[in-house]
Amino acid sequence: MKDSLLENFENLGLAPILVQNLTRLGLTKPTPIQEQGIPHIVRGRDLLGLAQTGTGKTAAFGLPMLTRIIAYGKRPGPKTVRALVLAPTRELATQIHENLSAFGEGAPIRIQRVVGGASINVQTEKLAKGTDVLIATPGRLLDLLERRALVLSETKYLVLDEADQMLDIGFIHALRRIAKLIPAERQTMLFSATMPKLMEELAQSYLTDPVKVQVAPPGKVADKIEQGIHFVNQGDKATLLSEYLAKHPGELAVVFNRTKHGSDKLARLLENWGFSVAAIHGNKSQNQRERALSAFRAGEIQVLVATDVAARGLDIPLVAHVYNYDLPNVPENYVHRIGRTARAGRNGRAVAFCAPAEMDDLKAIQKAMNANIPVIGGEPHAVVDAPRPGQSKQGKRPHRGHGGQGQGKPQGQRPRSDAPRKPARAADGGAARPRRRGAAATAE
Repeated sequence: MKDSLLENFENLGLAPILVQNLTRLGLTKPTPIQEQGIPHIVRGRDLLGLAQTGTGKTAAFGLPMLTRIIAYGKRPGPKTVRALVLAPTRELATQIHENLSAFGEGAPIRIQRVVGGASINVQTEKLAKGTDVLIATPGRLLDLLERRALVLSETKYLVLDEADQMLDIGFIHALRRIAKLIPAERQTMLFSATMPKLMEELAQSYLTDPVKVQVAPPGKVADKIEQGIHFVNQGDKATLLSEYLAKHPGELAVVFNRTKHGSDKLARLLENWGFSVAAIHGNKSQNQRERALSAFRAGEIQVLVATDVAARGLDIPLVAHVYNYDLPNVPENYVHRIGRTARAGRNGRAVAFCAPAEMDDLKAIQKAMNANIPVIGGEPHAVVDAPRPGQSKQGKRPHRGHGGQGQGKPQGQRPRSDAPRKPARAADGGAARPRRRGAAATAE
């Protein structure tokens, strides 16, 4: 039977060594974003790619870009950069670097990564010889440009990955400063999961006669993710989470918390209750974050508590569960968070905990997805004027129980006793977890 584009990479115009590496990596069938985008990029067209996380965007821009760079046949000049890939977070930049390095193994190309939290002097030394592909976070790139550690006057390719998140976290001014340093005669690729008004303006400013490729509507959730919402009071979330985790011993889970302090606090609590856990967020050093991710990827720890720093760029196929301990206040981030599971064709499960103060956040999420999340536990709360997770409570406490009787414990505190104690072990020998009073977990 004649091969079609949908069946292999060979007909997409890629360099033979890249196709060989893809085969070695077990990648033989392009995803829709790759099938539709790669031919246009190989021909030199600007591209606007709209696709959710986990759809293969790195290969969609990386493979054709590497193909064109390999064709140069010579090394880049000192301090120059041929292709610049900008990513919003260190984790995403690291993931892109790992993928591109694997795709281009054995090819005469130099691929570098520069992010905050690592030695800028070491990065400066690496850039001195010239770079074919540089993956960078905007802040660290500006630091290096100010030190004159590199120049962008010979950069011919610019990729903005997860551009909507870069706008969300305030990188618009940095992007404009960087773009002015890159020649206007370049090929630009912009990838985003959503298309807000500011993103449209950015695309008009950066792209010239672009091809638009959209493989899934913004906000669409991967089909293989089983979702559920569990209504619970804020003070009961930690205990409820421990019950869910204990039902799936040995399976990897990512828990999203809204704040850095809350992530550390929850991780310590889960560790005290017998779970293998680590936390990552913006206050952790790059080495701390990489050690935690390496241990999580290797299965040495089973639970990773994170802020939205890990909502994109965390590509670990064995993640089976995502728990939204706190609902995100940016609706689109819900889709990115739960996209950390159901990777590489696997099934996944995403459970969101909703406290009374988060009912408006839940409505916004469901409106953005144009779908309701199935209720798997608890009863919907009445909308109340209460502080959201991570905000000052100013003397307010959530009520315990769905009937609103009594006062709740502060977030993460054990029920029954204020004194630290080791939680009871399940009768079947399962993971240690606290006993829970009040509304029972009825999710499974």
